[in-house]
Amino acid sequence: MPTHLITGAGSGIGAAVTRRLLERGDDLVLLARDAGRAKELAERHPGVRTLVGDLGNPDRLSWAFGQQTVPERIDSLLHIAGVVELGEVGELTPKAWHFQIDANLIAPAELTRLLLPQLRVARGHVLFVNSGAGLNAHAGWSAYAASKHGLKALADSLRHEEHGNGVRVTSVYPGRTASPMQAKVHQQEGKEYDAERWINPESVATTILMALDLPRDAEVNDLTVRPGR
Repeated sequence: MPTHLITGAGSGIGAAVTRRLLERGDDLVLLARDAGRAKELAERHPGVRTLVGDLGNPDRLSWAFGQQTVPERIDSLLHIAGVVELGEVGELTPKAWHFQIDANLIAPAELTRLLLPQLRVARGHVLFVNSGAGLNAHAGWSAYAASKHGLKALADSLRHEEHGNGVRVTSVYPGRTASPMQAKVHQQEGKEYDAERWINPESVATTILMALDLPRDAEVNDLTVRPGR
């Protein structure tokens, strides 16, 4: 069975991907920010393993992994977790910038660095769930979009660097998706949230599994998913 390490498995797209991979019998390792969250995820998804590491504090990820048993082989690393805090450039504090860039960019880079040996062994796949904001930045989205533009650069560089090692790299750019994050965005925008207007997380999960399951003779580099309504 392939082994997948997933961030953001607690809700939205991450939860949908977790369910789909479990249903077909794959081996899952879910990253949790603390021991309490790890227990919640293990109870919700029987059979998974968990690792504890706070993406909001990427400087501590190496130490945290050193205290735990990390899989010797990883077939895919799925970066799905993310945070958002809207605000105009004239209002955003360094704390807001660090909050988003640490979790959305530096943590995925560090997590990838730490797990590259296991990915190389498996000739595995690194998949970044980016955002439409990683391609176009709009008013009020500067810090989040900067973190996601940086994530695109990380993925593009990693793809070139690891091609010779057989590691595939994919970026998925979903539009607005019905999730707790989207509800928070609407609250920050002062708008009413209607989940029916946006992409179902299961639809994004379908595109992610397609990229993972593609035969070795091909690789999806960039995949944009937009609301169909």
